[in-house]
Amino acid sequence: MRKNIKITAAVASAAALALGLSACGTDSDPASKSESGAKADTSKALVVAASPTPHADILNFVKKNLAEKEGLKLEVKEFTDYVLPNTATQNGQVDANFFQHKPYLDDFNKKNDTTIVPVVNVHLEPLGLYSKKIKDLKDIKAGQTIAVPNDTTNGGRALQLLAENGLITLKDGVGTSAKLSDITDKKGLEFKELEAATVPRALNDVDAAVINGNYALEAKLSPAKDSLALEKAEGNPYANFLAVKDGNEKDPRVEKLAKLLNSDEVKKFIEDTYQGSIVASFGAPAAS
Repeated sequence: MRKNIKITAAVASAAALALGLSACGTDSDPASKSESGAKADTSKALVVAASPTPHADILNFVKKNLAEKEGLKLEVKEFTDYVLPNTATQNGQVDANFFQHKPYLDDFNKKNDTTIVPVVNVHLEPLGLYSKKIKDLKDIKAGQTIAVPNDTTNGGRALQLLAENGLITLKDGVGTSAKLSDITDKKGLEFKELEAATVPRALNDVDAAVINGNYALEAKLSPAKDSLALEKAEGNPYANFLAVKDGNEKDPRVEKLAKLLNSDEVKKFIEDTYQGSIVASFGAPAAS
């Protein structure tokens, strides 16, 4: 059984040329055609880029418990940022990725001229406000500093969470595209923008921080128990999904993985493992 491989930016860049389009078959391969006309060699492992927690954890549960029964070979590669999984999927270094939500993907495709598309929703990671210095939301006061993600979608999402909890006021209609310049009343607060993955490490240096659910879990924070404020799951557009380059949705290996990621077994794994900190975004309640 192959071990997960953690990919750094330098290693990923160096490996890109060597790996090329290894997931795609040649005309002589006994493979099934994708919508783009390329052939996918179904005898090869499906290589999926994923954030370590919970995405890689969920994929490894599928790999160890479900994939073999479906005849699916699955390889999980862990990435610790929000850029390389999409660029690696676009250039064929990996076959798919599992780490993001639709607003982020839409913004990424627009800015990078990529053609990544969602395949199937899997789970929601509620964004939360955390602090090592403050025990209650009402104790956040003027003069204190709050760290927020610096990417467009998660930054706007963070500001919406702060606004919904009365910590700031935003311009009408800015929605999740809100920027710091859209704050009409900071209520004396200061803000520090950081890459999403680094925000948890800033908790000792700021008074509070808005942290993505997966990074909160990696930092041993429980969104359900430790957050001062947490996004509501109902009607939330930020479900995380399996994604591929446009045209590869019908790769039989992708279809098998999509089916397994939406299975009752995965839903129960999410419920049992994350206890409400991560919420399945598909299907009926799993059997107890």
